[in-house]
Parts: sequence; C-alpha cells; structure tokens
Amino acid sequence: MEILAFGVQADEKPLIERAFRDREDVRCLDVFLNEDTAPIAAGHEIVSTSVNADLGAGVLEILAAGGTRMVAQRSTGFNNVDLDTAERLGMTVSRVSYYSPYSVAEFAWALAMAVNRRIVRASIRTRDFDFRLHGLMGRDLHGRTAGVLGTGKIGEAFARIAHGFGMRLLGWDVAENPACAELGMRYVPKDELLARSDLITLHVPLMPETRHLIDAAALKSMRDDAILVNSSRGGLIDTAALVGELRAGRFAGVGLDVYEAEAGLFFLDKSLEAVEDDTLARLVTFPNVLVTSHQAYYTEDAVGQIVDATARNVLDYREGRRSENVLVPRS
Repeated sequence: MEILAFGVQADEKPLIERAFRDREDVRCLDVFLNEDTAPIAAGHEIVSTSVNADLGAGVLEILAAGGTRMVAQRSTGFNNVDLDTAERLGMTVSRVSYYSPYSVAEFAWALAMAVNRRIVRASIRTRDFDFRLHGLMGRDLHGRTAGVLGTGKIGEAFARIAHGFGMRLLGWDVAENPACAELGMRYVPKDELLARSDLITLHVPLMPETRHLIDAAALKSMRDDAILVNSSRGGLIDTAALVGELRAGRFAGVGLDVYEAEAGLFFLDKSLEAVEDDTLARLVTFPNVLVTSHQAYYTEDAVGQIVDATARNVLDYREGRRSENVLVPRS
C-alpha cells in the first residue's frame, strides 16, 4: 500500500526513498498539506507531512474521510497538529522525537557569527568589488555572555560551542541540564538572562505557555547591543514588537531561521510575487537582521535520521507497536 509524503524537498526525496526501500511504496509530493491539497490523500492509509503542514481540524477531517489512519510527521515539533481532533477521529499521529542536535546548534552559531561580523553585507559588497571595511566592525565573543533559553540537547550543543569560544554561560529552563552546569552554566531567571546576555539564543518548543516568550517587555529588557538568534519556532518571538525595537535602532544583530507566520511562505519560491506580509517585508530590510528559511535542521545527517525514524514509525504502526514518537495512539 502506497504512502503519500507531502512537502518533500528535492534533496530530501532520495533519502526518503532509501529509508522506505523494501518496506513500503512511497510517493513524494513537493506540495504542502493543507485544506486545498488534503483531498489528494484520498485512498492512502498513511500520509507523511513536513513541519509546515496544516494539520488542523479541517485538514484532519478531510484526511479521515479519505481513509487516512496515520499521519507520520517528519519533525520534532507538533504545534501544527490538532491532537484532540486526531484522537477523536481515531488517527495515529507520530513525530520524530530526536535527530542530530548539532545541525540546529551549529546553524544557530552560523547566524550569530554572520550578524556579528556582517558577513552578508561584506559578501554583497565584494561581489561589486567594494572592499571597504566601513560598517563591518563586529565584536569578539570571547569573554562575553551567552544566554541559552532552553538547555535540552540542542541548547546543550550550542552551549558547548559557546564554551569553546570562551564565553560565560547563563541558562534558563524548567529543569537544569547537569551537562550544561559542568560547562559552568549558571541558571538564572529569564529576566536576568535577558538583561545580562550579549548573545541570546532560543531552543525551547512552541507551546501555549511559550508563545511570545520574547514579547515586547522581554525585548526592552535586553541590551541595546545584544545579538538575538531564533532557530527553534517563530512563535517564540513577538515579531511585530521586534520590528518596533529594530526601528528604534536596537540590537547589534538578529538572526532568524524561523518566523511566526512562515506557513505558506517558507520552503516556497515567492520571488515573483508581491509580498503581502508587511511585517516580514519590513523585517528583512534591516541591515542588522538575517532571515533564513527554516533550514537549521537541514543537514544530510539530521534529515537522514528524521526519515529513518519516520520509516520506523510507519513500521511500528503496521505491526501495532508504540514508541516514544507516538503522539496519538492507534485506536
């Protein structure tokens, strides 16, 4: 029986086909799952979805009516899934609870270094044979303070790199990570971390209680010359409030791999269309801001682990097993 995989990137397709080889027939689509595309899944018991899929009640109803009984999401986050509706419909929903934390941590550092050392501006200049240094001055990060919001596996990997840079470490989380404490990290209240950190990075999941974790008040409490990096979920930051602070000339740099209204934009080519999102359009105009397209996880290692775990989730469903990756059990 064929599995239908939505939102498959060109680089991802051979990895998916390899992971399912000799197990299942899989058809890969580059379109993303939403109410318009959900009818395509009619007749498919299992569908696989990407991080920006719409798995709200309306889409799940369409999938269930077409015979879908399992949704295998190829991501760790599941804030896009209406789990209550899935349970009511008797659908199994799985995710990938673990993949390489280094992919995201290393990319977060790439963003931090790029905005600190003005790499994008320098690259654009040199393409025009403009080799001036004016406006390209950054700062040593050695001896400065990194504040890590969320010290799970990815936050720990980021902290290890920061430790290698010779930075002081502040952490905030619901539970302390002993490995981070061994690096010299000191856990403090969020407000203190924001006020004292030169570099702030977000590595917490998006849940109702963490939505706009960095709100207007949090942004105002940060140093004027702080660097802010978000490679987790866009909804952690109140983007409108961030734009307001940037308009006031604050922050040495902001690196965003995620955006709270990225669904319907990220992973797609919108270069020939008028941009309707005024907030995003304004955000990308600031010279100290770098926005990338939710690619922090996108390494051969991490994506390979994601699709392998997805294939195991499907096999577990077929054979009636449950694992830590199951969000809604098979009824």
